[in-house]
Amino acid sequence: MAQQSNSGEKKKDKDHMNMGSRGVTRPMAEMQMQDDDSQKNKGGGGMDMEQRMKMLQMHHKQTLWVYWLLILLGLWMILFPFTFSYDVGVVEPSGGRDLWLSLSERITILKWSDIISGILLLIFGWRSLTPNQPISIWICCFIGIWLSLAPLIFWSPTAVGYLNATVVGVLVIALTILIPGMPNMITYMKMGSEVPPGWSYNPSSWPQRWIMIVLAFFGWVVSRYLGAFQLGYIDIATDPFFGESTMQVLNSNMSHSLPISDGAMGALAYTFEFLMGWMGSPTRWRTMPWMVTFFGILVIPLGLVHIFLVISQPVIVGEWCTFCLLAAAIMLPMIPLEFDEVIAMGQHMVQAKRRGDNMWEVFWKGGKAFESNKDERTTDLIDLPNKPLEVFKASVWGMSVPWTLAVSTLIGIGVMVAPALFGVSIEATTADIFHLSGSLIIVVSVICMGEIVRRGRYLNVLLGLLLAVAPWFMEQSTTGLNITGLVAGLLVMALAFPLGPVKEKYGLWDPYVK
Repeated sequence: MAQQSNSGEKKKDKDHMNMGSRGVTRPMAEMQMQDDDSQKNKGGGGMDMEQRMKMLQMHHKQTLWVYWLLILLGLWMILFPFTFSYDVGVVEPSGGRDLWLSLSERITILKWSDIISGILLLIFGWRSLTPNQPISIWICCFIGIWLSLAPLIFWSPTAVGYLNATVVGVLVIALTILIPGMPNMITYMKMGSEVPPGWSYNPSSWPQRWIMIVLAFFGWVVSRYLGAFQLGYIDIATDPFFGESTMQVLNSNMSHSLPISDGAMGALAYTFEFLMGWMGSPTRWRTMPWMVTFFGILVIPLGLVHIFLVISQPVIVGEWCTFCLLAAAIMLPMIPLEFDEVIAMGQHMVQAKRRGDNMWEVFWKGGKAFESNKDERTTDLIDLPNKPLEVFKASVWGMSVPWTLAVSTLIGIGVMVAPALFGVSIEATTADIFHLSGSLIIVVSVICMGEIVRRGRYLNVLLGLLLAVAPWFMEQSTTGLNITGLVAGLLVMALAFPLGPVKEKYGLWDPYVK
């Protein structure tokens, strides 16, 4: 029996080594660092820099295929313009949009952009074959970002050119900072708590990020369709509810005032959100403050700008766009879902400042942890097929739906459609008030379902006041519509005062949840 036990242990160790040889290295590195930190706490000393460098070299050896693939993608980009010419099958942007470059200039610039990007991938991909070359890896990552941007900036005249550059760009980004992990992070990563101090859950857990990744993917699908029409790759953008209104919105003066396709730009933003959802471990609120900051900027302020542009369409353009509304609806729940991770990261930075840490180093490298704990509450994402309900619940921790905000959201929807029900023209100022106030009531109500920003519900008091009073001073309105606005506005104002249930704890942020 003892011999069988020993042989079983040897087999287990051999399987563990085989996992490493197949490239399963980042989790192994974190497990090794956790073991070494445990030894340090017991007096074992922990990992020194020499051990970290050895681990870095092992990790690099086991992910060497990544850097060879970067070289192959570089070769692909060099050959692509000579295989699939940018001169064949060219199209013009929809709506007769005036561009800042001629067709011949666009073709030439994009051709050389692909070739030069491919050459740089060859050079820096080759340099990345040597361990401890973080600058070369980051340069390759930024080449991937450029490849994703170039077809938008220069209005790629062919669909195949746009598709190739954006797909290769995503692959390069994934191969540099997602699959192998952040360059050289092994050399400075410090183990510690998984749940922020004083919190009841981990806002960076995989279930919390899984729902963001899924939403970003669907947002990308919708925005890519809109961008394909504006870039000229498809002739018609269908709309199941508003007929040709979608094409009128996409070809409006508002849209043409932007130097690039706003639809394609939305697809790019969702692409970055999708990729950044995968970045880092479940402790990234502590280990990668810089990444959480950039992700938060992409989702929260830029997401709000995107939503406000969409809800202003009936006011500025005088038309509705179903797929634009759908893209905004996908973005809206992402905002409260991301707020908690940003607050957890900010709390870590505040505590580090109070401790006297170097804030520049903490921002880029995470700094030391304040405690050591395990996330015992979150259901593992691997259990999704067997425990879908538990995983979903873990995905939306930090959000609750008070009946007051749910009713306010329904009122906002009703306010948006009220002018059409009372026969008021969409071009009337009264209709603009109802459309804007109703849309904003929905935005505020949904965002404030995030417990961490619940206090923002008081904005509905101002919106309700606008809705109750302003229509009475406008022409082209009806008494019935005005009374509807008065009742709806007063209800929204009253519903803004109750706090509603708060189910989670947020450490230093608890006093602000009121």
